Order: sequence, then C-alpha cells, then structure tokens
Amino acid sequence: MSRLIVVSNRVTVPERPGEAPAGGLAVALSAALKEYSGFWFGWSGATTSEFSNRIQMRRINDVTVVTVDLEESDFQEYYNGFANGTLWPLFHYRIDLTAYDRSFSEGYERVNHRFAQTLAPLIEPDDLIWVHDYHLIPLGRELRLLGVTNPIGFFLHIPWPAPQILTTLPRHRKLVESLFSYDLVGFQTDEWLWAFESYVLGEAGGAWAADGRLQAFGQTLRAQAFPIGLDLEEFQELARSPVALRAFDRMAAHSVFRSLIVGVDRLDYSKGLEERLYGFEAFLEQNPELRREVLYLQVAPTSRGEVEAYQDLRGRIDALCGRINAIYADMDSAPIRYVNRGYRRDELAGIYRAASVCLVTPLRDGMNLVAKEYVAAQDPDDPGVLMLSRFAGAARQMTEAVIVNPYSREELADGLKLALSMSLAERRARYESLMAGIRRSNVKVWRDSFVDALATAHEPFLPLMDGAGEEPVLPRARISPSDVSEPSEA
Repeated sequence: MSRLIVVSNRVTVPERPGEAPAGGLAVALSAALKEYSGFWFGWSGATTSEFSNRIQMRRINDVTVVTVDLEESDFQEYYNGFANGTLWPLFHYRIDLTAYDRSFSEGYERVNHRFAQTLAPLIEPDDLIWVHDYHLIPLGRELRLLGVTNPIGFFLHIPWPAPQILTTLPRHRKLVESLFSYDLVGFQTDEWLWAFESYVLGEAGGAWAADGRLQAFGQTLRAQAFPIGLDLEEFQELARSPVALRAFDRMAAHSVFRSLIVGVDRLDYSKGLEERLYGFEAFLEQNPELRREVLYLQVAPTSRGEVEAYQDLRGRIDALCGRINAIYADMDSAPIRYVNRGYRRDELAGIYRAASVCLVTPLRDGMNLVAKEYVAAQDPDDPGVLMLSRFAGAARQMTEAVIVNPYSREELADGLKLALSMSLAERRARYESLMAGIRRSNVKVWRDSFVDALATAHEPFLPLMDGAGEEPVLPRARISPSDVSEPSEA
C-alpha cells in the first residue's frame, strides 16, 4: 500500500484527545493519517533568525509529523503577508482588505520552494502526496521542478473566488497555472469548483478533455468537489467524556431559565461576527418579552493579532458587545457573554449540547465543521437548532438548518426567533435529517474519495482537443537524494 504524505502550512496534531481546535484542517487530517502510513509535513510554528532545512520528526497520537522552522522574514512575508494579507481576504471577497505587495508574493514563492527542497528527499517512489490549502498553491510546481513524478493532489479548504474577484490579483494567471502541476485539485463545494472552472475556461482560454479533465497552460488536471466531513464517532465519544459533561453542566446551570445561544468562531472578518451581533441586537429590540429569556455566548479566540485588520475587528467587536449589554442588561443578567479564548473540543461538545441554538453565520466560508459538530453533539430526544449562513459551504449539504442571509439584520433576527420557537417535533425531524447527512459524508468518505481519486488521476498529460496551444509539459527526471542537502532528525 502506498504511503500518504500530507503537507500543510502548519502541523497541529493534538497531543491528547480533545486538545485540537474545533473543526478545521487539523482534526480532519489527523483522522486521515491514522488510517494510512506516511507522515504529515509542514511548518513547526517556530521562527529562526536564519533559514535551515533541518527537520524535526516526532510521533504524536499515532501520527508521524515532520516539521521545519521558518525565518522571521519568511513568516512575515509568506504567512502574515501573502497568505493571510493577500489570498485570505481575496478568496473571501474582501478586496478592500487585500494587500498587494510584491515582497509578499516573493516571500510566498520562496517558502514554497524551500518546503519543496526539504520535502523532496523524503519522498519514496510509490508515495501519494496530498497538499492542503492556500498557503501552498505553488508547492506542486516546485516539486515537479525538482523531478518529483509521484501523484500529487491539492485540496483548498477555503472558497475559490469568482473570476472577476481573482483577476484583481496581480499575477493571478501564474497562481492558477501552478495548480496545473497537480494531478487532482479538490474543492469543498460545487460552487467553488465552478468558479475555478470559469476562470480556466474563460480567463485562461482552457478547454475540456474527452475524459473530463481541464486543459490549460499545456497541461491537464482533474478538478472535483470533495465536501469535508466530520469524524462522527470520535466527536460523539468526546461528547460523552467527563470533560464534556462538566462543560454541559456548567452551561446548563449558568443559563437556567434561559435559552442558550452559542457561536464558536475564530476572530476573523469572514465569520460575520459584527453582522451577527447586529442581528442579535435587532432580535432583542423586536422581542422585548424575550430579552430575559436568552443568553448568547460567543466564543471567539483571537488569531493573526499582528495583522491590522484583525486588531481593528477586535476593537469593533469589543465595543459592540459592550454597547448591546449596556442597553439590554438588567441588574441580574446580561444578554451577551463574549469570550476571547479557545476551548478544547470536548469542552465545546458539552457547550454545544447545552445550547438551544447555534449560530454559524459566516459571510463566506469553505465548509465550516462547527455546524456539523453542533448537530452531532445534540440530544436526539431534545435537539437544538442550527442557524446557518447561506454563504457557508455547509449550507449546500445541511439544508434542514435555518438558512439565513448574514448581511440582513432582519433575517438574522427572524431566523433566531424561528429557531427559539420551533416545536419539538420539527426540531427532531430537522436533526434526524441533518444527522443522516453527516453520517453519509463523514471524514472517512472525504479522505478515501480524495485519495482514491488521486491514485487514479495520475496519468500522462493530454494534448488540447483542438490541437492548439503548447505541447504538454512532462515532469522532469526525478533527482536523487544526493542532489539535495540531507536533513537531520530531531
């Protein structure tokens, strides 16, 4: 059986059960690697004064991880700069926050090249390589230039923007062209897939091959939607743990005689936190009889605190929560409890179970596993209600949630009132349907469907159907390990 090499910007395997952040890449990839031999390669999270290709190899919770450090300048230009200052806002349709700085793109290319140089000697002939997310789009191209001929797949966890948005990026064509070094490119939903295809067919002058591949830049690839799922058994086991039960008891006691509304999001402008708070304020204004009947807990751990846009967002959220509480609080209660820290996944499972409503209302999101975790944590006999943004990738699967437009305060307020007043019979019916979908498309289905597709997608590149364009570009001969500095282990 082939080894699976997973590559991502950051390697964050939990040391102990429950310690990983809610949802996201770390949880899904940890589950994937437990089923395959191989390793997880990426940045350690540490910075150094100068570049070194020295690797650290460890075994954590049944997963082998191989990590490298970054120079401080690389961290600023590649991570804070191009990845999170340029691609993240652009791919989430925030052109107003997108930084176009040539030094950022140079740092991005440089780090991807260094990752490839360090990884290439570790790759064996039969390995499958699975690269993740927007930080590492050029990595496949860099590996090909070093002679790696293995099957290489790429999966984007965030949205892919419409062509009109993407073309605002200087050198956008080079970014898309680098994806054609992969055999398979995966997206969370058909919507993001269609946006990518629209760019290739329209802006890049691409075409379809007879076998359904996309053709452009003299190369071909398979592009497909692979909606990420939840490790349901693992999460439900966490929800039954003593830590989860204690968290449930704490929240149930704190919200006694009130309905608990919960939101769990990283502090990010894509999550729609400001819009959500304005919607909650509209709910309180329109329903004075319910003001003492609800408690809204918003968990929003701070992230990317060095980036000015995130500092500004935190200041606005702090002020907005304070203003709403000042207006609608009473001597013995306040409507909002706002927490700027993260919680273990088992603690969150207990919080979810205690909540009557969960608000997952991003302005744009690739998938959002919080929505699935909330449903999975519910009591089947008395489940809560999921309120979900139509712009989250999960909305295309979880149609039984209360679907809302997060830009509309009135729609948020109305959706919240509907969720709080929903009958037990309707809550159960929606829950059962949502759970059936979560079971059908769990993390194992996501993992196996991508890996199986990658194994079969690795074929010789096809010429364009009409004979136009350049000749197909074939991979260069593979280098020997002696051509690259041999990394040491820590």
